[in-house]
Parts: sequence; structure tokens; C-alpha cells
Amino acid sequence: MRKGLMLLAMTTALSGCAALGSPGCGPDGQPEMVAEVVFGRNIGDSLGVSEADWNRFLEEEVTPRFPDGLTVMNASGQWRDSERGTVVQEPSKVLVLVLGDEIMDRPRVREIADAYKRRFQQQSVLTMMRPACVSF
Repeated sequence: MRKGLMLLAMTTALSGCAALGSPGCGPDGQPEMVAEVVFGRNIGDSLGVSEADWNRFLEEEVTPRFPDGLTVMNASGQWRDSERGTVVQEPSKVLVLVLGDEIMDRPRVREIADAYKRRFQQQSVLTMMRPACVSF
């Protein structure tokens, strides 16, 4: 009996914690996945992706996949070069996308990252996915 009550109490407590971890979006919000994609602009040790290069990439690779809208922000990033052991700082672009259809849109995000790596000889492109409450 005691074990049963203890199990019930623990289950109730844990379910309360789970509910706290996923707050509701309220009457005006809609739960959606948001992708944030970070593109470094250096090629080698110098700036290689100009504003014109970026705008062309945006026009040719990103906008056709997400024609309904997106946000681009300028950023400054840093990372440790594993070969040289040094910290590299570089200007970056951050692309923010609301994924209206997560199953269809996740592969499109990966295609964009892969296209950038190929076009601008990048080792990697950082992609982050997170749930968010969205309203327009």
C-alpha cells in the first residue's frame, strides 16, 4: 500500500514538472518549431562571403525554400579551430525560420546549410531547432 501511494505521489509530482516545462502559448500564440541557422562568413582567414554573395545565396537558396518569410541578423561568432587550437572570430549571418510544416521544412533547412557549405567552402554551419510560441 505504501509503495502504491509513493508511486502515485511521484508520478503526480513528475507530471507537474513536465507541465511546467511546456507552457501554453496563450490565446494569440501558436506552438511552432523555429530554426536558427548560423553562417560564418570567413573563407580561410579572411572575409570571403561579401554582402553581395550573401544576398545572392539568400535569393537563390533560401527564399525559394521559404518564400513566406524569414529573418536575417548580422552577428559575430567565435569557435575553436581543432587543427590549430586557436580561437577564430568571424562575422556571421543568423537566419531565423518559423517551420510551419516541420516534417517538410526540416530537410529544407539542411539543404540550405549544405548548399552554403558547398558554395563557400565551409567546414560547418550551425543549426539549432527549438519550440516557440509564435503569433503574427
